[in-house]
Amino acid sequence: MNTYAQHLTLLQTQAESALARSGFDALLIASGIEKFAFLGDRPYLFAPNPHFKHWLPLSNHPHSWIVVRPGHKPRVVYFQPDDYWHVPPSQPTGEWVELVELIVIGRAEDAAAHLKLTGRLAIVGEADAALDGVVPNNPPDLLNLLHYQRARKSGYELAQMRAASGRAAIAHLAARDAFMAGASEAEIHRAYLVASGHTDRDLPYGNIVALNEHCAVLHYQYQDVQRPPESRSFLIDAGAQVNGYASDITRTWSSQGRDADFDALLAAMEKAQLALVDEVRDGVDYRDIHLSTHRRIAAILQSQGIVKMSVEAMLEQRVTSIFMPHGIGHLLGLQVHDVGGFMEDEHGAVAPKPEGHPYLRLTRKLQAGMVVTIEPGLYFIPTLLRQLRAGPASAAVNWPLVEHLSRFGGIRIEDDVVCRAEGGPENLTRDAFAALV
Repeated sequence: MNTYAQHLTLLQTQAESALARSGFDALLIASGIEKFAFLGDRPYLFAPNPHFKHWLPLSNHPHSWIVVRPGHKPRVVYFQPDDYWHVPPSQPTGEWVELVELIVIGRAEDAAAHLKLTGRLAIVGEADAALDGVVPNNPPDLLNLLHYQRARKSGYELAQMRAASGRAAIAHLAARDAFMAGASEAEIHRAYLVASGHTDRDLPYGNIVALNEHCAVLHYQYQDVQRPPESRSFLIDAGAQVNGYASDITRTWSSQGRDADFDALLAAMEKAQLALVDEVRDGVDYRDIHLSTHRRIAAILQSQGIVKMSVEAMLEQRVTSIFMPHGIGHLLGLQVHDVGGFMEDEHGAVAPKPEGHPYLRLTRKLQAGMVVTIEPGLYFIPTLLRQLRAGPASAAVNWPLVEHLSRFGGIRIEDDVVCRAEGGPENLTRDAFAALV
């Protein structure tokens, strides 16, 4: 955490500017509270307010607060109950402790006494974090300023994301080995958890662990406990987190040498994905990378003999959207789909999605310091293939080959990529895998 002090100074400067520009005197940030299932006494997994963990490397600390005032150290109201039912938060430790005004409380309601300041208060958090006299108002003007700036990562943030990529890469290789050994989806998932040092509650998002036809489900949410009679293909979309920062990595594997058609398709997608990563440059419109993806997918469909049409005709008739219905990626950081992806400017104007591409999650021009995912996919999704078969392009499709490849579900390859001011991008994912060789 040797760059944390600089990171904190940057956040203080940005917050003071945002407060002045939006007419507020202080910023209060709630970490959030534990939420319980309806009519039950079991809590959901705690998800902290991302604004809270932007300032502090604390991801499992409900009922805590940060107070930001111009010219003052950040005040941290740290909730540490005397609890014998659960393990309470540990004693505050780390570099951050010396850089803040620390107040430890034993009851959640005691925080209010340390939050009631004079002047206009911007209070950021969910409604249920409210205390007596302290009610979140989430002022849009201030949030727009903070969200727009958050897309560009500090040196400290990039260090956490490199570490998160390294943690996930180890686990991805363990998952691949389990697949090659014939494991079930559930067994592969467990191998991933052990290798990453995470439990399910630590993951930045629920792992997608899919075998065979399940690879065609974009957000496949189950983990079958039964081993399939034959493991033909394996898609895993899984990340890790370090100090609240996420990695988001997808790999697709085949049983090498068992099917020439699928292996050729997988090799073509690998080549296209690396070319798309190289398009991540300062000043490039991310929407152009998305549209470039569709051109590359069309070329693959043509070269692999799946669709006998020109690239231009496939794009015009939106054939590629049948095989890749999602966007090329998104911002990444404190959230897996980090906030601010559609912001055209710091005042909240929206940069529109390209016509006919409703699922793209990032429409901004890239700037140095942004971290984005590049995740092209090519899938054989039954409901979309039925639409293709019923449309005018059906006659150009090699349906016997499509039916054969459908047994493998689909392909997605995803890297986490840093946009740099000069030179090519930094590929956090590939660097993490290379470090393990």
